[in-house]
Amino acid sequence: MSFFAALLSRLASLLTRILFLCTSVLGALLAGVQRVLNWLDGQHPVLASSTKALTAWLARHPKTISASVASILLAGGGGAFAIANLGPDIADSPVVMVTVPVAIAQLQEQAQTLDQFSINLTRSDTTRSSDNPASLLRRLGIVDAESALFLRNHPLAKQALRPAGRAVTAEVDNQQRLLTLNVRWLNKETDTFFQRLVIQRGDKGLQAALETSPMNTSIRMTSGTVTRSLYDAADEARLPDAVINQLTQIFSNQIDFHRTLKRGARFSVVYEVLEADGEPVRTGRVLTAEFNNGNNTYEAIWFQEPGQKGSYYSLQGKSLSRAYLASPVPFSRRTSGFTMRLHPIFKTLQAHRGVDYAAPTGTPAQSVGDGVVIFAGMQGGYGNVVEIRHGTGHTTLYAHLSKIHVRKGQSVQKGQTIGAVGSTGWSTGPHLHFEFRVNGVHVDPQKVIQQAQALPVAPAAMPRFNAHVAQAKAQLLAAAQMRESNIQ
Repeated sequence: MSFFAALLSRLASLLTRILFLCTSVLGALLAGVQRVLNWLDGQHPVLASSTKALTAWLARHPKTISASVASILLAGGGGAFAIANLGPDIADSPVVMVTVPVAIAQLQEQAQTLDQFSINLTRSDTTRSSDNPASLLRRLGIVDAESALFLRNHPLAKQALRPAGRAVTAEVDNQQRLLTLNVRWLNKETDTFFQRLVIQRGDKGLQAALETSPMNTSIRMTSGTVTRSLYDAADEARLPDAVINQLTQIFSNQIDFHRTLKRGARFSVVYEVLEADGEPVRTGRVLTAEFNNGNNTYEAIWFQEPGQKGSYYSLQGKSLSRAYLASPVPFSRRTSGFTMRLHPIFKTLQAHRGVDYAAPTGTPAQSVGDGVVIFAGMQGGYGNVVEIRHGTGHTTLYAHLSKIHVRKGQSVQKGQTIGAVGSTGWSTGPHLHFEFRVNGVHVDPQKVIQQAQALPVAPAAMPRFNAHVAQAKAQLLAAAQMRESNIQ
């Protein structure tokens, strides 16, 4: 039976090859005849006249010729199919299973070695105001009643986990038992050291220790384009609010962010990030920045001369800082100036001895300059008030605050938050009333601020300053290229 099946298979294959060969020869023959006829017709018209009968017959019977060729092909294909079907059915063929044993060398020893390894997993999260030790561990994927009881009863652990927003990192074994738990936080936003509570499992069980470690500083850069507002552009560039607030302070003497900021304005900024155990904790100082607003380009670089207080300068060494900020409230709208006006409550014409800035309740109010708080509390129609002495007979007053964040006798720095905008006292809506006094006499704040210009870089420090400028230009170029690549 196998011999007969093999013979039929060979015959079907031979017939198929003959059919293919005949088809190819016939096609080539017809093409050759056509070329010969065309050649005779063009080169030998006399000889071609004798072949006109053949040409006419071919032209009169195209269907007959095509049917003949198709019949030959069909007959050959049918014969090959018939011969192929005479073979045995593949379903009737026997099935043979071949099993080959695979030997793994030292399999038992390998399994025992793997059992000796313990895989530890690290997970991170942040504390929440609604947390308790059990819920925190559950969110970290830890099932450990002993650890939950320790966190609930240990005084250091209770104190560290109570505030919300603190970074927590936990290490667990393959049985979901807590091995190590780290909690990191800052006591004050201005700290350069961070607190770390370390809870670790040892021979005597879980132990807790409080540590203080310095933060590492890394450099980050980004850029953006203003399409709707500066805040929207900062969000798209993933720029922290603290950095965008610094930008507005740095360029406040050159750009009126309330009125002259144009659509399409571009900014690039290089700033510090303070990290604890490799995780960002807070933003630091803006190191260099560039702002393109319309046809004007503004640049700034932080520079600190040895033994002196640092400041921001243009790349040519001119100071960008003034003794006072242009406004105590960033991104606000000035509603009343230093002039006569109709009092909104008493409806009488009175001198307005300050400037009002409209802003939502809770907006941070900042000290416009360095100084010492000489009053913090309620003051009649002013509501909650903070008053600061800046030296040389200058004092500033911030009224109608909803919250006060400083106390009498405290030293404050320019740009430091001293309270929050509110509507306490005689007020028809949330705003900040800001006054400036020189030797006890009320003056227009805008005039004093514009006149308080700082000194440029000293000539002796220019070589060191120029070295900083060269580095700043390279960083700003890299930040701008990041913006262009994001647009593309």
